[in-house]
Amino acid sequence: MAAPGQTETKVAIITGGASGLGLGVATDLAKRGQWFVHILDLDIERGEAAAKGLGPVASFHRINVSDYASLATQFDKIFQQHCRLDLVFANAGIVDNVDFYAKHDKQGPPPELDQLAVDIDLKSVIATTYLAQHYFRLCPYVAVRNVIMTASVGAFYPCFAIPMYTGAKHGVVGFLRAIAPRLMSEGIRTNAILPGVVATNLMTEEDFEHYPPEYFTPLEAVTGAVLQIVDGVDMSDAKGKTVRGADIYGQAVEINMNNIYFRDQPEWCDEAMPHVLAATER
Repeated sequence: MAAPGQTETKVAIITGGASGLGLGVATDLAKRGQWFVHILDLDIERGEAAAKGLGPVASFHRINVSDYASLATQFDKIFQQHCRLDLVFANAGIVDNVDFYAKHDKQGPPPELDQLAVDIDLKSVIATTYLAQHYFRLCPYVAVRNVIMTASVGAFYPCFAIPMYTGAKHGVVGFLRAIAPRLMSEGIRTNAILPGVVATNLMTEEDFEHYPPEYFTPLEAVTGAVLQIVDGVDMSDAKGKTVRGADIYGQAVEINMNNIYFRDQPEWCDEAMPHVLAATER
């Protein structure tokens, strides 16, 4: 049953939606004709251009996702506008903007480390999901409610030059696996995508030159996987593992080149450990 003021059009919020993966997903949703996409990003020029390019089915909001008050205010405005929310794509991300390994010759402690990558890549994902949880609970009449987080292959493997990015992305997968069963019990599906190297503005052209071009992942491979998750269809990975649509929650979906892989959590170290972790389920 619809709520008073609820629109029939599905509503998506995409952080980091002005370019790259976020814009790719926004574009694919807009093409479907049944979605209104809210693009949240710090880049005014790209954001306004993105919304203009998508036409009347999109809107841009300049937001610093590391500022909780601004993020929360924007979520509330969007919900008040539509009285529904169907998809939150917690996608905003950056790589390390300082050299963690830099040497400091002065006596005494080094200057405080700039951890903006952690603020954006992990803390803002947690905050975005926290807000999604709240507003999804306000529209239980929406049949399918999705949170999709952008992690990275750096969530499983070390990215040596960008250790804070690596740590943050590992954290995203851990966070996902902790919350997914609880939120699924409320009808909220949470998943994460873990793309390989995609030619976006995440890094400079000079940085991308270090990667073999034949191993790049097409943007379409990533956006296609995201749309399959949103649609809740059965999915099969490159190793033959099939996950039914109803079971696509808590999934860490690695995407490399044109292949996807459902990545399980590490095996329990012994028979006791599942019982230890079960004690946290309350």
